[in-house]
Amino acid sequence: MKQSSGRLDPAVLKLAGVLVLGAMAPLLDSTIVNVALRTLAGDLDASLATVQWVASAYLLALVVAVPVTGWAHARYGGRRIWLTALVVFLLGSVLSANAWSIGSLIVFRVVQGFAAGLMMPVMVTMIMQAAGGRRVGKLIAVITLPALLGPILGPVIGGLILGHLSWRWIFSVNVPLCVAAFLLAWRAVPADRPGRAPRLDWPGLLLLCPALAAMTYGLTQVGDQGGFAHARVIAPVAAGALLSAAFVAHALHTTDPLIDLRLLRTRSFTASCVLLFASGLALFGSLLLLPLFFQELRGQTVIATGLLLAPQGLGSLIARPVGALADHTGPRPVIVASLALTAGAALAFSFAGQHTPVLLLSGILVVLGFGISSANMGVMVGAFTDLTTDQLPHASSVIRIVQQLGGAFGAAVIAIVLQHQLTTHPAPQQALAFTHTFWLIAAFALLAVIPTLFLPSTRQARHRRRLPRPRV
Repeated sequence: MKQSSGRLDPAVLKLAGVLVLGAMAPLLDSTIVNVALRTLAGDLDASLATVQWVASAYLLALVVAVPVTGWAHARYGGRRIWLTALVVFLLGSVLSANAWSIGSLIVFRVVQGFAAGLMMPVMVTMIMQAAGGRRVGKLIAVITLPALLGPILGPVIGGLILGHLSWRWIFSVNVPLCVAAFLLAWRAVPADRPGRAPRLDWPGLLLLCPALAAMTYGLTQVGDQGGFAHARVIAPVAAGALLSAAFVAHALHTTDPLIDLRLLRTRSFTASCVLLFASGLALFGSLLLLPLFFQELRGQTVIATGLLLAPQGLGSLIARPVGALADHTGPRPVIVASLALTAGAALAFSFAGQHTPVLLLSGILVVLGFGISSANMGVMVGAFTDLTTDQLPHASSVIRIVQQLGGAFGAAVIAIVLQHQLTTHPAPQQALAFTHTFWLIAAFALLAVIPTLFLPSTRQARHRRRLPRPRV
């Protein structure tokens, strides 16, 4: 198939649309469930600390699944993995909707989380390989859409369900979405031929998966423990770091490692990974802070908060053409400008309070959504710019891991800073607590510019990444 210089191949665009539909299920599910934790605690007669594992178990299973996607893609092919993951996620959703106790619900959420962990890296790999390395920015604009809209739409959908239906519908709502995604994928996703099937790196698996689970768990405990200096934070993070170091030593001396760390020899990919982690506080921290701003400071309900955050989703949608711009200008100028917009919007929010007009806040949220979305697309373009197509499965896994850890770290820092600020300032001055926390987000957005300087300023053609088109 020939591809015009300015447009995506319709076959690739069709494939991307089908896969993105499937990815919406787990990304919406995770945000919807977070809204329902208090309801689950009451209906299942469990403490909030126990119910928190409904979210934590899902996250840990997701993190554990990510490292195996590169091997699984090579062994079984992307189509088989995608269809299997959809079926497993559907099964986990049905089981969760019919859970009879908090323990059974946590187990079924592990099933969902493992399937979700397979889906995003496999989706990115299949779309990038189908495009043969062409129009990366435009593809990233499509791929990142679910991740940007999930946190915006999830609270609204979750609030509406909990306000009118049983909590079981927060899982049942996944069923028609998964069925539709499976049927479309069965018809539209081409059969791919797995390449050389390496043996599964069992030592690497036994080192890396527990390492990621331990570090993620430790970071999620920061908010509950009130800081980093607690055994339930330090012990798992330290254990995870030691296991990660052991995995690095193992992977560098293994022919077929679970995750190919030789990818880090590519400067643009390494810079993008550093940027993904460093920007976690600015980009993901705001997703935690903004709902609290509306609920705690302005006294809004969950449903009202979701609606008030909708302009951020609008900003994300407006930013879609930036992906194509990054193809022409290179990721560096796009990311620098986007981080500047993000910092400016965070500073604007630092001056907001209980009586700031909603219309003004909505305008700031549009700018913030535009900045975050544009920065995310620029980073992803930079990550894939200099890679060959056979490196894509491992690269997709690495990016997902770094995103997950960076997001967990960013949320942990914001949680502890805000908690400290709220205890420092009495109730009449709580607006200052949010002011200072928004300052921190703005500062880290600007600091994230530093690793951006190692990305290419212009994107050169990379003929070595061209792949044969899939039959669709």
